[in-house]
Parts: sequence; C-alpha cells; structure tokens
Amino acid sequence: MRRLIAAVLYTALATSANAGDLAAIEALRDGSMKKLALHAEPRDVPGESITGPDGAVTLAEFEGTVTVVNFWATWCAPCRKEMPALSELQTALDGTGARVITVATGRNPEGAIDRFLSEIGVTNLPVYLDPKQKLARNMGILGLPVTVILDAEGREVARLTGDAEWNSDSARAIIAALVEEGA
Repeated sequence: MRRLIAAVLYTALATSANAGDLAAIEALRDGSMKKLALHAEPRDVPGESITGPDGAVTLAEFEGTVTVVNFWATWCAPCRKEMPALSELQTALDGTGARVITVATGRNPEGAIDRFLSEIGVTNLPVYLDPKQKLARNMGILGLPVTVILDAEGREVARLTGDAEWNSDSARAIIAALVEEGA
C-alpha cells in the first residue's frame, strides 16, 4: 500500500512539473535519488567520441530524447550492483522519449564486458566504450559509477555520483518530469 501511495505521489508531482520548475523535480527525489544533483542551468557536454554498437558517436547524437548516461567499469563493484536497476529503468522507459545508455570507461576488455553483463543478466542496455577516458575526463567523471542525465537538447541537467536505485518510483518520476519538460 505504501508503494502505491508513493507511486501516486510521484506521478502527481511529475505531471505538475512545468518547464524550468527545478523545485518540482527536486521534490521527486527520494531514497538514493536524493544524491541526484540537479543543475540550475543545463550544461553543454563535450564532443568526444565514444564507440558503440553502430560505431563512433558523440553524446550530441542522442539529442531528441532524455538520456540517462551511466559511466561504469567491469572492475567496479558498485557498478555491478547498480546495472540491473538501470536495465529495469530502460525497460520502464521504452516508448517514453527517454533511454539509458552505458559508457564503459577506462580499461575494459571486450570479453570482460560481455562476461560482466552476462553474469548480472543485463541484455537490454547499449554499451559504449571510452577506453582512453577522454569523454569521462572532459565531463569531470572522477570515480565510478557516475550517471548524468541529458535533456532532450543534449545538455547535462543532472548528475549522480555513486550507485543508485534507478528502478525506483522516484527515478522514473524524475525522468518522466524531464521528458515532460522537453515536450
């Protein structure tokens, strides 16, 4: 029952968030999402390329959708804990105007990435590679995991350092509010 009440509250708050209404989105933060730092002004992201399933891309190429970008590594224990929640978030976001992508940064041999994802049962998240950490460095990623949220215009609007429950009602409500802002 408590979960149902929380879901209704988050949904109501998410739908009431108007463009630029940072306070309404901040009110959606609960549990591990309280660590999410919302930026007063959107920040441009660097143009370094990362390599993905379809070749080299930049974060600018994800413009048009709210994008949750998770920086991780195969050797990162909190990343192992967090990745299934990101996978569940991606499932919940299908068809909503938002998506999750992952960026394996630093030394992550391809075989190790495949084993990592297989061991934790994650199959629905695209993996991008930043082997020399150029993008991570230029975005100020100092530890792992770090998750940044890009608005539909491709600008960083929020950042969370450390692992989080991305499959929570709070996380889904925050993403829904950001999608609504971009609509």
